[in-house]
Amino acid sequence: MDHPLGLSPGKIIATHLNFRSRALERGRRPEHPSYFLKPPSSLSWSGRPVVRPAGTSLLGFEGEIAVVLGRRAHRVSRAEALDCVAGYAAANDFGLYDFRHADQGSNLRAKGHDGFTPIGPALVPSVRWLRTYLNGELVQEASIDELLFPVDLLIADLSRFMTLEPGDIILAGTPAGASVAAPGDVVEVELDSSGRLRTPVTEGPAVPDLGVQPRVDETVRSAAYGSRPPGPVLPEALAKALTSVSTATLSAQLRKHGVEHHFVEGVRPARPGLRMAGVARTLRYVALREDVAAERGGGMNAQKRTVEELRPGEILVIEARGDLGAGTLGDILALRALRRGAAGVVTDGGLRDSPSFATLDLPVYYGAPHAAVLGRRHVPMDSQLPVTCGGVLVLPGDVLAGDAEGVVVIPRALAERVAAAAVEQEREERFILDRVAEGASIEGLYPLGPRWRQEYERSRSDEGGER
Repeated sequence: MDHPLGLSPGKIIATHLNFRSRALERGRRPEHPSYFLKPPSSLSWSGRPVVRPAGTSLLGFEGEIAVVLGRRAHRVSRAEALDCVAGYAAANDFGLYDFRHADQGSNLRAKGHDGFTPIGPALVPSVRWLRTYLNGELVQEASIDELLFPVDLLIADLSRFMTLEPGDIILAGTPAGASVAAPGDVVEVELDSSGRLRTPVTEGPAVPDLGVQPRVDETVRSAAYGSRPPGPVLPEALAKALTSVSTATLSAQLRKHGVEHHFVEGVRPARPGLRMAGVARTLRYVALREDVAAERGGGMNAQKRTVEELRPGEILVIEARGDLGAGTLGDILALRALRRGAAGVVTDGGLRDSPSFATLDLPVYYGAPHAAVLGRRHVPMDSQLPVTCGGVLVLPGDVLAGDAEGVVVIPRALAERVAAAAVEQEREERFILDRVAEGASIEGLYPLGPRWRQEYERSRSDEGGER
């Protein structure tokens, strides 16, 4: 049966990790793009069901951008690459995780089934946004700005090794939020306002009992549902070290490493007695514009979706441009963040329901209390991008620590060294304080001179301390 868009690709080339949010979700970031092939027989279209075989359970969906070639591309440059594109369409890269063990890397038996690559319903000349819906609920949303490897790079890269022919299709990868669909579900994908690619999920006959059979374990199940690989977001020893020292000490150590801009300015703790250490998950608010708010502000918007994506040990960091004219988070979403295992919240905007936070066991830092909802001044735009919070750049995955004084941002690559040096600095300072309390002069003591350094080393040895 002919495809409604007239598509008849000789090759369907799928890209592995290519959206920043997906790479963070998977816990790894590739240095270069990598690919796998899907057979042309997997091509499908809007409205046509995808079949999950009986006896299987993990039919994964991945909303993607399909890049359709309009002319031959062989060893083209990045500057020439986009001239080879006929258009873009919404796509869904379905895969059966039950067979992921069979062909690791190539995905042949996992993703090569008939009908596992629906594309449509229209071909558009450009694309800005990708959105995926499961039973009408928005579950994936990303801008092409999040692509680790843009479309022009993919075409130029692939054309170094093979000739891309008119009609060939490149799938550009999927953002975070890809998950599992079951019979009775409907998955929809759209690009901007091009219309939705609609795929109902049905159950079909079991795979014949010949050769490799379905197999699922907890690791596969976790991958199918989009979870990060097992293991703590922040090692327990590092978290313990960071919460045992002051932000002032951490600040001093960061300056020694040349990182001067690290203290989040203009925020206060809702509960000064709580300490905080964790890894940043970022959320960006933009200034209110009514048409954008109507399109992106309601429903399962970026704010709610990011809260639902929080993982144990993560800190929600909100860029609100320092605008205190509305709340950026309230008690319900904060409680949900706590239940998700969040290690804290930092926003340079207003906090709604602020009295409730006095008894919430979640470290929260905010600019000012404000009773109004965020829609008065903000539109939740996107997540897991670099943000500026309290005048400080925060990258997804940065380490944050907070105490009654405030919050510092620590580059992940420096976190262990900064924490270890901070612990040692505070040991020395406790020794100095004790000597001052005993009546000693600060001359040669603060900072430690040779004589007092020797005394400090002896006291550490007597305590069984290790250097």
